[in-house]
Amino acid sequence: MADALKLYREYFLEYSSYVVKERAIPRIEDGFKPVQRRIIHTLLEMDNGLMHKVANVVGQTMKYHPHGDGSISDALVNLETSKYFIEGGGSFKNILTGDEASAPRYIECRILPFAKKVLYSPNITEYVPTYDVRNKEPVVFPAKLPVVLLQGVKGLAVGMSTEILPYNPHEVIDAMKCAIESKPFEIYPDFPTGGIMDVSEYNDGKGRVKIRSKVELDEKSHKIIIREIPYTTNTDILITSIDKAAKAKKVRVVSINDLTSNVANIEIEIEKEADLQNQLSNLYVYTDVEKKISSLNPLLIKDGHPVIMGVSEIIKFHAQYLQEILTKELQYEKSRLIDKYQQRTLERIFIEERIYKKIETLTTQEEINRVVIESLEKFKDEFVRDLNNDDVKHLLDLPIRRISLFDINKNREEIEVIKADIEKTENNLSHIKRYAISVLKDLDKSLPANTERKTKIESFSDVRARDVAQRDMTLYYNKTNGYIGYELKNADSKFAVSIFDKVLCVFQDGRYEVINVPNKRYIGENLFFLSYAEKKELENVVFTIIFLDKTTKALYIKRTKIRQFKLETIYSLLPDGEQFETKKISIYNEAKIILEFKAGKIGSLSKAECYFSDYDVTGQHTAGKLLTRKEVQTIKVQKINPEEKPSAKLADKLIFGTEKTKSEE
Repeated sequence: MADALKLYREYFLEYSSYVVKERAIPRIEDGFKPVQRRIIHTLLEMDNGLMHKVANVVGQTMKYHPHGDGSISDALVNLETSKYFIEGGGSFKNILTGDEASAPRYIECRILPFAKKVLYSPNITEYVPTYDVRNKEPVVFPAKLPVVLLQGVKGLAVGMSTEILPYNPHEVIDAMKCAIESKPFEIYPDFPTGGIMDVSEYNDGKGRVKIRSKVELDEKSHKIIIREIPYTTNTDILITSIDKAAKAKKVRVVSINDLTSNVANIEIEIEKEADLQNQLSNLYVYTDVEKKISSLNPLLIKDGHPVIMGVSEIIKFHAQYLQEILTKELQYEKSRLIDKYQQRTLERIFIEERIYKKIETLTTQEEINRVVIESLEKFKDEFVRDLNNDDVKHLLDLPIRRISLFDINKNREEIEVIKADIEKTENNLSHIKRYAISVLKDLDKSLPANTERKTKIESFSDVRARDVAQRDMTLYYNKTNGYIGYELKNADSKFAVSIFDKVLCVFQDGRYEVINVPNKRYIGENLFFLSYAEKKELENVVFTIIFLDKTTKALYIKRTKIRQFKLETIYSLLPDGEQFETKKISIYNEAKIILEFKAGKIGSLSKAECYFSDYDVTGQHTAGKLLTRKEVQTIKVQKINPEEKPSAKLADKLIFGTEKTKSEE
């Protein structure tokens, strides 16, 4: 068993590591997941300026990617939507309407020149054998820009996920320039679908953003027109959410017309009596007209490990990485120019000094090489590096025609040009930051068309459902069958409510409960009081309850306010226990209590009065005050005005807590 668990752990860790590194999470260097990198590599190999069937590209990519054609075609279609690296022909995915791409056999694609400028540098790219060891593929592309920020990424691995939003390429380039020069910078997302974005909780790409559609209010036709939609949604999803809200009576919609073509255009006709601005607020609350993206998690593979990096960290990393790439390219170019300079110099010496004549009669390769090297060594002061076997081979491979047509002046001109190129390369190496900025400027000019910022940045506060809810429904109560709700018929209307209201139900027996406004619900026939369950509504309502102790027959009074409650929880205004019975409950501000006692011995008090205001308003959980221990036959509560109450002296005579008789008075 222990061995099995150990084996399970090892296999699971290997699988998890594979999914994280080789499928779901992109590398920071080029911002690609493996399938994307293999697609770009395939298109670079196939590049001849012509369009290629996507099905053919998918088939070629399978030489590098071992996970099937479906994942490849889906990844290729998603790459095409960014418009930076792949040009598509035919019906590709529409990010506005949500329409899927046609089958791979019906669509075409090719690599874009911008992709080659940013990614393609085979002389400094590290290649490794493919999964079947038949071909080679790049470990990463030496990307000159942070691709992961240009196109954004979303991936789910074992126990972790990544989500990075897309950013504007011009702003990414400007931020990289600032990072190279150690200047401060700010950068925020930019979406291909446009819209309006609040970045107050952005937190360098690790927080959240709120996105709203760009809308117009047409007062004349009483319409709300959507011109741009939030990122991560499309017109089909958006219209479905609006239709759902309209059916739930949360938005008062007459009709929805989708006129989207190359740009979003959704016309929502609103009921004439409804306020357009209020209905727009309802759309923000109840539909996808406003979206929150809260799952931002910039997780990338760096140095072989998953690391969470803020967007500014990614920019700074790529600012340094660009300089490293350019240094390698310049060093390779310098080496190539030096080789070329050496070759032209050796060619001139080989031909001018007629060294080729010295080897005409030699019969072995060893002798030929020795004579050529010895003859050239006399001019080693003119070399730019030491002589090697490749130099000798190059000279021996020169065709006779080229030797006979050798032009010394042209050769010297070429050498001067090469020397100038070497000096320029060395100068760029010495001023790598300046050179990196010039490369970024060139890339900025090379960006595809229509890459200006599309998403407007604004601050806007959250619109809460409760804030926009209108009390446009009537709450009914049917005392005959005990049902309450806003969908009842043939019932007594109580007051206007919204679906967000909570109502307090107090019953004749002293129980009370707070519930959400129902469409239809049974609560019983003994409802005494119904109100909004809001502090301002209940602050001035005093519940006076007269109740009997069933065991001792003593009568009590309690005056209280309802200030605390939990939703869908039944409470009682009576003290805890089942020995109490409610006799009277009232919400009068002032009233007279008239008690009539059962007949007793001659001369005993048979009737007495007191007032609500004789007793203080106490907390919800107090036990109440004793009215009398005498057995009461009837209790009457008579509403009066406060000025009708007798003087305190007269009230003092009304003693209910003792067995005092008239004779004792």
